[in-house]
Formats: sequence, C-alpha cells, structure tokens
Amino acid sequence: PRSNPLRLTMDAQYNPRTVEEVFRDYKGRRNGLARALTTDVEEFFRQCDPEKENLCLYGFPNEHWEVNLPAEEVPPELPEPALGINFARDGMQEKDWLSMVAVHSDAWLLSVAFYFGARFGFDKSDR
Repeated sequence: PRSNPLRLTMDAQYNPRTVEEVFRDYKGRRNGLARALTTDVEEFFRQCDPEKENLCLYGFPNEHWEVNLPAEEVPPELPEPALGINFARDGMQEKDWLSMVAVHSDAWLLSVAFYFGARFGFDKSDR
C-alpha cells in the first residue's frame, strides 16, 4: 500500500470540533460517495479493476471521492472503508455490486462520524 497525500492532507490534519462540523464532514463525504456511485459511476467502475490490489472507496469532506489502497498507517487515523471492493465487481450484476458498495460506504460514513463524535465530552448542558 502507498500513502496518499490527498487523504493525509484532508483527513489526518482535519479535525471537526463541533457537532455541526462533524455533520458537515458527514454530508461532504456522503455527497462524494453518492457522486461516485451515480454521476461518476462509469469512472468509478473503471477504477475498481479486479486485477489491482485491495481497493477502497473514500469520500472526502469536500465532496470528492477516490478509489485507492488502504492507508499505510497502523492504526489508521480514521476508520477504513470496506477493503477489496474491486474483487467482487465482475462476479456480480453491476447494480448488485453498486448496492453492496453503497451499504459498506454507509457503514463507513457512520463509523467516521462516530469516530469524530466519540472525542466530545458532552455535559448535560451541551446535549
């Protein structure tokens, strides 16, 4: 696996500090993933070559998406999305494969939001 400068710039140094910022982060990542699975689906399909190594679909807070190898850092700064989405691509109907990637992407979005939110120390008055 290789380190990705875009992901490091956008995620490792990015640190939402309020509930509103976490929600903005979630919305941006979700919009990027939705674009990959709808508007940009042909490019997404092409990038998910089953001959390549284990690939992941990443959504970023700026509404961009990327298919790439998992992070090199152990443990990674953020929860990792589903690994190896490219391997099942040619063994399934395209819409079923896209649905599977979408379900895994939804789970990843929630895990990232909970990762950021778990660091908050909410007092009763903050809820």
